[in-house]
Amino acid sequence: MGFLQRLFGIGRNEAQAAQSAPAQAPAASGGESIPPERVGLNGEYDQSGLAKRVALAFDNDSSITDIETLYVAQTGTTVVLKGKVPDQQSLTKMVSVARGVSGATAVDTSQVTIG
Repeated sequence: MGFLQRLFGIGRNEAQAAQSAPAQAPAASGGESIPPERVGLNGEYDQSGLAKRVALAFDNDSSITDIETLYVAQTGTTVVLKGKVPDQQSLTKMVSVARGVSGATAVDTSQVTIG
């Protein structure tokens, strides 16, 4: 199924435009720019934009498989991973991918258990 579909109900095909994220934050209505953590999959304002883009990045990385016991959220510019992963190697890879998503300044894994 994939992280994006499972967590947000959005299929990969619906998110194709997100694979080439905008280089600069797009303008919101009124001329204000959207904060990087609020940029949605297609450049629109989205309260959960960062979490959705991280989920898409997980889906697009062939070395990461959907872990049905792991959830992606965000608190501001911090990506929050919650749940359970099978091993430390999987968690380390996911943290690395999440840190590489535009707008992410930190990754919180305090709510993740291994095993």
